[in-house]
Amino acid sequence: MALRLGDIAPDFTAETTAGTLQFHEWLGNSWGLIFSHPADFTPVCTTELGRTAQLKDEFEKRGVKVIAVSVDPLESHAEWVKDINETQNTTVDFPLIADKDRHVAELYDMIHPNASEKATVRSVFVIGPDKKIKLTLTYPASTGRNFLEILRVIDSLQLTANYQVATPADWKQGDDVIVVPAVSTEDAIKKFPKGVNIVKPYLRTTPQPNN
Repeated sequence: MALRLGDIAPDFTAETTAGTLQFHEWLGNSWGLIFSHPADFTPVCTTELGRTAQLKDEFEKRGVKVIAVSVDPLESHAEWVKDINETQNTTVDFPLIADKDRHVAELYDMIHPNASEKATVRSVFVIGPDKKIKLTLTYPASTGRNFLEILRVIDSLQLTANYQVATPADWKQGDDVIVVPAVSTEDAIKKFPKGVNIVKPYLRTTPQPNN
């Protein structure tokens, strides 16, 4: 069954390039990003894992632990990481799950038979410290993911988890945000001392409160 927003992310124990780990225990109180790639030694996946490694400081700054998964064996992962490091001029130091029995892929519905009976699609799950799924994305095998967009969404998730705001289209760090409809204008003026701009009664903006 497909996982939905707000569901508890399934726990599992798996062999990875960083040793055996239990997913929830490994996450601890951190945010998490688990993403699948169709296969080792494939060109798009090589660029994706390389890009994720290049963005290590950005994920760490946000308190996000990253882990990747495919149905290839551990030995294959270890050899492929060497190629990623060489071709992408980086160092992959996050775990890669060796999901030979497809246990994790099936838990997270990462194999879509009408696309491929064997390979995982490019799934992305962002998981909050409460172990609940906050974001799901699915890309086809032919399209590499935009990891700056994933960071942007994480910024929005972390902001909106702590303030009664939402983020508008194309929002990025530092932009104005939207006051959620559940907050009255009177209360919004008290809650957001930087000011409230009333565009329409249902559309009110305020400077990013944690910036």
